[in-house]
Amino acid sequence: MHSSTKVISQKICLIGDFGVGKTSLIRQFVDRQFSDKYLSTVGVKISRKLVSINEASFNDSSVELKQLQLIIWDIEGSTRFKAIAPSYLQGAKGAIIVGDVTRNSSMQNLKDHVQLFQSINPQSNLIIALNKVDLIESHERERLLQSIPADFANLNISINITSAKTGEGVDETFKKLAFQMLMLE
Repeated sequence: MHSSTKVISQKICLIGDFGVGKTSLIRQFVDRQFSDKYLSTVGVKISRKLVSINEASFNDSSVELKQLQLIIWDIEGSTRFKAIAPSYLQGAKGAIIVGDVTRNSSMQNLKDHVQLFQSINPQSNLIIALNKVDLIESHERERLLQSIPADFANLNISINITSAKTGEGVDETFKKLAFQMLMLE
């Protein structure tokens, strides 16, 4: 049984309204850190993280370990964003669209963010992260998960619940996106 490692670099973007926790999700995923201080991202900030994914190969008994170097673009969430977005989003193989579960307006804007990203990168993968779930009751989570998918059911986009503060769902969301991107390789 032999194994080989292949590193692929892929650009992904985090998109969402201001203050939904894009930067915090990235810091939790990359550095395992969380800060309550709100710092507005200006323009774009780029982080990197290597993700390893086991991929069983059925034609022989080898297990190929693929490593994906995620080049994570943290894109500002201001209203000016729509004008500059296309140049930032180009070439991305995936995106995490982030909504703040405590702010209804950010949840309603998820659809616009999805459409904008897909219009620039139609062949890419998307995941929706409903962030800040540490701030709501568990019964509200259920309601959220039932009400949102209707908007995205026909788009085949998975929806994850995350908390950048506690770390809940953060790794899973990034890894799920990485796995989906590898399936398209």
